Amino acid sequence: MKIIFLNPQGNFDRDDSYLTEHPDFGGQLVYVKEVALALARLGVSVDVVTRRIDDPDWPGFEQTLDDFGLLADCVRIVRLDCGGPGFLAKEALWPHLPRFAEAIVDFYREQMPHFATTHYADGGYLGALLQAHAGIGFTFTGHSLGAQKLDKLGASVENFEEIDARFRFSQRIAAERLSMQRSASIVTSTEDERRQQYAHPLYHGAIDPADDNRFRVIPPGINTDIFNQDAASDPRQWLEKLRAAIRLPDRPHIVVSSRLDAKKNVAGVVTAYIGCSELQQSAGLALFVRGVDDPWTELDQLKTDEQRVLGPILERIDAAGLRDRVSFINARSQRELAAAYRLFARQGSVFALPSLFEPFGLAPIEAAACGLAVVATCNGGPVEIFADGAGLLMDPEDPEDMARALRRGLVEHQTLAEAGIKRVLSTYTWDRTAQSYLDLIEHNLATGSEAAPPALPELDASALIYRHLAALDSKAP
Repeated sequence: MKIIFLNPQGNFDRDDSYLTEHPDFGGQLVYVKEVALALARLGVSVDVVTRRIDDPDWPGFEQTLDDFGLLADCVRIVRLDCGGPGFLAKEALWPHLPRFAEAIVDFYREQMPHFATTHYADGGYLGALLQAHAGIGFTFTGHSLGAQKLDKLGASVENFEEIDARFRFSQRIAAERLSMQRSASIVTSTEDERRQQYAHPLYHGAIDPADDNRFRVIPPGINTDIFNQDAASDPRQWLEKLRAAIRLPDRPHIVVSSRLDAKKNVAGVVTAYIGCSELQQSAGLALFVRGVDDPWTELDQLKTDEQRVLGPILERIDAAGLRDRVSFINARSQRELAAAYRLFARQGSVFALPSLFEPFGLAPIEAAACGLAVVATCNGGPVEIFADGAGLLMDPEDPEDMARALRRGLVEHQTLAEAGIKRVLSTYTWDRTAQSYLDLIEHNLATGSEAAPPALPELDASALIYRHLAALDSKAP
């Protein structure tokens, strides 16, 4: 069986070179790569289809055919031209995707794949295009949906035009609706994601979240070869550098390893820590910032958006006189990250996920597998993942509640760590994820597919969005 993963915005390479370098990357790329490799271990031939990029600022994506350095006979990276050679943010891809679908058909010609899995709105739209061209069925995994982001940005009738010019919600939400309507199945990471995100008014008429025949909850997993409690292979040189970077080597820490993006709310943890003397006395604060060893002197080496997030955090730490209690860690790979997690776990530390909203959250699962107790946002997937004592939840917009949960996490570290490891190994491995995908794909192939639908509608949901925003404005006090 040949399965393709459609992820046009994903800069995939064997070294995971840019996982945290751009908001378009991160956990989504890990997800696609690991499910593809796990499917290969089940005997499936897999292609991860994405854009070819020949850009001096983003080297490593020039080859049409590549692999991950693992299971190369079964898993390929296929990069096809789409929108020119330069790097493009996902918001700029929409006008180029119809031609991308044609390029996929040209590439496979008489040996078309049996089925496709699609990821994010642009991948889903590409799946619908490919279905129209070649009759290939597809699943849609949204990862996160545009309607929730639109809400978080505080969109209104007055400001929508400006917001849409940057984020292209008119295209994104139209693509999501189309993907929901035409996919064989919709994959969500949690039941909460299904019931909450897909019930948003902007998706009414496209999908019914109560339709059990259209949804399958398939949790992501982690790479247990990397994220585990076995410290035997941790690189000594890295550990020496890590220990040198830790300001309070004999104390447990509040560990934060999130992308420097406002919605990840790293500043929220810092605020909670600064406002709680008990937390300061019992633990240090460790912030993972990839790309620089000393943000105090190297802030200008980060991207502008990252500087906007980290700069005020540094100012607050300095103003509170807490430089000596805050450590900055520059982990350059997943293996270095896992080694750092294990070291902090041995100190009785707590991993904090403070996102304002987190559709799922691989990072806390990876941390839990390494022995860290987890305190996570109460908004989104962590509510299910860390239920029944596997972790603690906190309100990311309430510094006092965050401090309370973090203090409790330090006190109950051992019990929480043991429960977290048990939950991860029983539920969140990539082999389990891949088997669930394969079962779903085989079911869809066995039940047959309808004839290719007619030409796709124009990708524009602006009128729908304006009606939604007007309705919200009319209800405002």
